[in-house]
Amino acid sequence: MSAPSPRSGAGSADDAAGPGTADRAAYVAVLVFPVLVLAGGLVGYLFAPTVHHAAPWTNTLLGLVMFGMGLTLRPADFVLVVKRPVPIVVGVLAQYVVMPGVAVLVSWLMQLPPEIAAGVILVGCAPGGTASNVVSYLARGDVAVSVTMTSISTLLAPLLTPLLTLWLAGAYMPLNGAAMARSIAMVVLLPVVLGLVVRLALPRVVSRLLPVLPWFSVVVIAAIVAIVVSGSADKIVQAGLLVLAAVAVHNVLGLLLGWAVGRVTGQPAPVRRTTAIEVGMQNSGLAAGLAAQYMSPVAALPGAVFSVWHNLSGAVFALLCRRVDARAAARRSA
Repeated sequence: MSAPSPRSGAGSADDAAGPGTADRAAYVAVLVFPVLVLAGGLVGYLFAPTVHHAAPWTNTLLGLVMFGMGLTLRPADFVLVVKRPVPIVVGVLAQYVVMPGVAVLVSWLMQLPPEIAAGVILVGCAPGGTASNVVSYLARGDVAVSVTMTSISTLLAPLLTPLLTLWLAGAYMPLNGAAMARSIAMVVLLPVVLGLVVRLALPRVVSRLLPVLPWFSVVVIAAIVAIVVSGSADKIVQAGLLVLAAVAVHNVLGLLLGWAVGRVTGQPAPVRRTTAIEVGMQNSGLAAGLAAQYMSPVAALPGAVFSVWHNLSGAVFALLCRRVDARAAARRSA
């Protein structure tokens, strides 16, 4: 998902007390997302036998989401790696170190069943979530850095996600890392690159599609969640609260540690906020799809729940950041 004009910057202090039109539109996008995903999950639960027939389409749907992400990218998004390498490298490293590590810690401390633990770890090993760019905009983070971090972590996913998952989740259940890597390359890397190429070739056509792309992605991810839930509808009641608790702890620790990494490495406040968001928010739709294909339906539940939870927690984080800005502005004017 992308916010309305999210590349415009972190927002000015002048509107710290109240969101403008673009801010309200972005909040609607962030908050409607979990509602639609919850609706998808409800459909998958209530009509499980019917929805589960669509399971073979999961990778195709994921590919469509990633193609949409590729359409939103520009070469300038990658130039930032050269111009400002430190925050990008710090953020991407934290993405693939903090979240997998926290996932292992949460699984151990909560004594999660093997399938759920493997699913939580896979979420932790996934690249940054595309909705992180919207939340970074709302939190007055560095949106340009956010877009680049998400893009780089996504391009690294075919290598790092299966390697980390095989290493950390392999103790909980057998995994085929090579097959997972091929799958990620086909449903993530190839569609993203293709989307970038299409934007370069047809810029005017793509510019007309950009306002629609966030909502298209939301609907497709909701369909993926419906399929994931349909595969484990009989176990959701008994596993639901445990999965929700694990996901909430994982996400909140990711946000806090991501902010701490930015602070320790001396990044300015907007970059610290962005690093927190990029680390705490994952491409959970991808994790859910991979878990359903290479693990089990129950292992896919953490990804499905994360898809809802991290947008809600991200919106709360953005509100807290705005309150900090409003208080700072009030002190300056006093």
